[in-house]
Amino acid sequence: MNILVTICARAGSKGARNKNIRNFCDHPLVLYTLEAYRSFCDKAEGIEGCIRLALNTDSKELIEQMEESGVDYILVRREEELAGGAVAKFDVIKDTLLKAEVMCETNFDIVLDLDLTSPLRTWKDIDGTLSALLDDEEADLAYSVTDARRSPYFNMVCKKEDGYYGTVLTSNFVARQQTPVCYDMNASIYAYRRNYLLHGTMHKRKAQIWEMADTGILDIDSDEDFELMEVIFRFMMERRQEFREQFCKLFSV
Repeated sequence: MNILVTICARAGSKGARNKNIRNFCDHPLVLYTLEAYRSFCDKAEGIEGCIRLALNTDSKELIEQMEESGVDYILVRREEELAGGAVAKFDVIKDTLLKAEVMCETNFDIVLDLDLTSPLRTWKDIDGTLSALLDDEEADLAYSVTDARRSPYFNMVCKKEDGYYGTVLTSNFVARQQTPVCYDMNASIYAYRRNYLLHGTMHKRKAQIWEMADTGILDIDSDEDFELMEVIFRFMMERRQEFREQFCKLFSV
């Protein structure tokens, strides 16, 4: 089984300026994803085949940070038509797969996408998401989630056709305990089968999930997110052994 791990990050950002190349707790943000990737490769068991890393970007600064990290990776330069803020990441990952297969002269069975702005992940989360996909032969993909803080049946509202607001989902439930268990997609990790990524659609799919710790609910999309996530990360480094082990190369712990 050949696995392609992708990091897809364009230059610029509307939410937090240049978020993909900023420092997070005194180190370039991308290094936290790279440390999770390295730990996953070191800990991966039972995987026969290759694991390769590909970066898809149009950012010169991010490329420089990758080069300085010393990690072995494939560079896929972001096409201009895929660089806009309204472009679906699904299409960028698909483009990365196609170009990486040509460069490596290899077909990849699975694509694991790691979001650069989600630093609070461990190698176990990557392995768990991959296992969630592989354990179900009918599944097209798997992705990371956390427990939902809001319920679409009770305390999530949207504007209705009559111009007034109501719950996202209408039901006869009278207590939250009666509703189906809901999760928040945290966009940290996606695992795709090759055939689905090349021939499937975003809206018709069979998906499995991997539940991450609730602290992984946030991804960085604003200056406030940076500040909050740094506080959470330092807390996790104090309290969680797996965090200290994974990021020991970045910090003297």
